[in-house]
Amino acid sequence: MVIIPQSLIKKLQKLEKIDQQQADEFADKAKVEEEDFGRLLVKNKVISDEELLAIKVDLYKLPSVDLSDIKAIPQDASKLVPDKIISFYNILPFELEENILKVGILNPEDINGLAALRLIATKHDLSVEKFLISYADFARMARGHKTLAREVGKVLETISGEEDVKLAMPSESLEEITAEAPVSKVVGALVKHAVEGRASDIHIEPFGEDLRVRYRVDGVMSVALTLPKNLHSAVVTRIKILSELKIDETRVPQDGRFSTTVEGRKIDFRVSTLPTRYGEKVVLRILDPLTGAIDLPELGLVGHALEVVERNMKKPFGSILITGPTGSGKSTTSTAILRRMNEVGVNIVTLEDPIEYYIDGVNQSQVFEEIGYTFSSGLRHVLRQDPDIIMVGEIRDAETAMLATHAALTGHIMLSTLHTNDATGVIPRLIDMGVEKYLLAPTLNLAIAQRLPRKLCQTCKEEDAANIGEEKTIKEAIANMPANIAKTLPKSNFKVFRPAKDPGGCKECNGKAFSGRIAIFEILEMTDKLEQIILTNISESEIRKEAKRQGMITMFQDGILKVLNGTISMDELLQVAQEQKENLQVT
Repeated sequence: MVIIPQSLIKKLQKLEKIDQQQADEFADKAKVEEEDFGRLLVKNKVISDEELLAIKVDLYKLPSVDLSDIKAIPQDASKLVPDKIISFYNILPFELEENILKVGILNPEDINGLAALRLIATKHDLSVEKFLISYADFARMARGHKTLAREVGKVLETISGEEDVKLAMPSESLEEITAEAPVSKVVGALVKHAVEGRASDIHIEPFGEDLRVRYRVDGVMSVALTLPKNLHSAVVTRIKILSELKIDETRVPQDGRFSTTVEGRKIDFRVSTLPTRYGEKVVLRILDPLTGAIDLPELGLVGHALEVVERNMKKPFGSILITGPTGSGKSTTSTAILRRMNEVGVNIVTLEDPIEYYIDGVNQSQVFEEIGYTFSSGLRHVLRQDPDIIMVGEIRDAETAMLATHAALTGHIMLSTLHTNDATGVIPRLIDMGVEKYLLAPTLNLAIAQRLPRKLCQTCKEEDAANIGEEKTIKEAIANMPANIAKTLPKSNFKVFRPAKDPGGCKECNGKAFSGRIAIFEILEMTDKLEQIILTNISESEIRKEAKRQGMITMFQDGILKVLNGTISMDELLQVAQEQKENLQVT
């Protein structure tokens, strides 16, 4: 039950920080969302965290304390105050000195929280000193209190000194994975925290005397945990058992996968092992079905670009090729397109390496190059399966490129990916791979290029005026956009959004200032003019001119639009699409 601080509300009204309507609105919201009243004021920028803390000090006659220099709750203090007390009553123990427990509190009017403190003090024969703390300090330390290291540390205490570690058998639920053996609990904790933290990959890497665990979140790698090296064999063996890999084979790479249930949904994990100097490195790719279920607008494909894609999806044959570097979201975009085209009346067959997202109603086949089942050989067999739509995971060689082109020519929709810097590079790349010009023009419907910048947290992002360099970059991008789009945008005094300087108290992004990623696109459509260029004087500069004539928004320009609407920051755009700026100068 949320306690509304009536004395604080009266004080804030007296100081004219809030009026009665605001007091009633935030009080009701606090009850509905079970959120602290003061935290809501700070989150909605009614008052700053620092100013509210000063008002509380004056009102409640309690000292305040700055916890910015304390990285985590001391272990001796945390043992006295259960996790549920910390999260439910917003009570944070930060120091235990002899028989005095020092705690930080947010709401001194919460009589239930104070009663819980008295019980703890009586039980352990302690005196309690109460201090007022900021919401930023509380959020930072409470979040750190539930870290992966702390959870795994408790498990390691139970296995220290054990020579033999029991390994549980494969399971379908996280609860069963973490139920018995200590090392199984360690692996379960790694998996659980990765999924909860929206990681895309888990890297388990042996180095010298340590076993390093890193997560990739929103494309950025960070160290999540360091384990003792003697756990390496047991952790790797546990993962191999789950993935049905050979546990006695450590000299060659292996690939596998397993599934488990996290937060009520089934999550697939694609597993890859690699022999290294210090032992096997393991990478788990997290295949969250929520990611595969994202539709095209949620990926960032909107406006004219979305209209072009939807129009070409309705064509009876031809190819749609998606290009970009590894990790740019090509597979997710392909899956989103397939989901839209997936109907009972069509036969869809895919060739993938590996199958990342399972799609109901789609015949998905995984290639195995080690036994000769490659994209090219598989494509020959797929053509005998009476398909309407074919998806090939990647065009890697000349043979696959030719087979895919012929499939698109003979009445099939062909969806695939390849690696080029931008959409205009798709055509020269296919010609380099041996596809004849006269075949390319009538078969290629669409070339889609993309990158994947991080999204700003929409809760804590901060609005700012563009600086001189940003102003110049935005003006150049707008000047080269199609007139119908450029006229809807401001001409100067641009407003941009930046990551929050202190996002520590933001629940939406967990203090990271970014939440998820969104694609920036450029889409080149086959036209009569483009066909003429392909068959005569083909060059990327001529293709770019045609792209501009047909109103194509480049990836960088699409990024500028997302900067102006507050989806991404300018720094993030420049980091992922810096090389695209030069395309703006083509006239």
